[in-house]
Amino acid sequence: MMSTALLLIDIQNDFCPGGSLAVPEGDSIIPPLNRVIASLHAQGVPILASRDWHPIRTTHFQAWGGVWPPHCVQNTPGAAFRAGLALPPDAVVFSKGMAENADSYSAFEATDAAGEALTPWLKAHGIQHLVVAGLATDYCVKSSVLDARREGFSVQVLQDAVRGVELHPGDTEKALAAMSAAGAQLIDSRQIN
Repeated sequence: MMSTALLLIDIQNDFCPGGSLAVPEGDSIIPPLNRVIASLHAQGVPILASRDWHPIRTTHFQAWGGVWPPHCVQNTPGAAFRAGLALPPDAVVFSKGMAENADSYSAFEATDAAGEALTPWLKAHGIQHLVVAGLATDYCVKSSVLDARREGFSVQVLQDAVRGVELHPGDTEKALAAMSAAGAQLIDSRQIN
């Protein structure tokens, strides 16, 4: 598993029930994910977590021409990782959406605390394979998986540990189909030991 990393996408309060952009059943992914996190972390697999980290004013939000209500504004409770998500202390956090004029759906547009982007970080650590889960299937998960495939990484998506926002009915199924068509393998979290 040394060439593998677990990539958790945007499991933040604003995307879970009660949040400003809640994904239906968004927090239902946490129990299976915690089992996967514990198993892979025990094997030395790096745990990576992306997060939306928006400024107060951004063209991503409806008030400035975007699609979405305000969410995951930097240093607010809504931007915090969901309570109960068992991120280990050495998890590497990648932040995205920090520019005032960028949507930044993909974790591959994110940087770590030192400013390093995801692709060079993965290559520097010898990662060739990603296990991906999180929110939302039809936006940030899909964008991240498609970028991962374009960058040459093999990808497994944990189907029971993703949920879609469904801005339009059927978006989640279309997203899963697009990821599969790009070469990602759709699996159940119980297949990860």
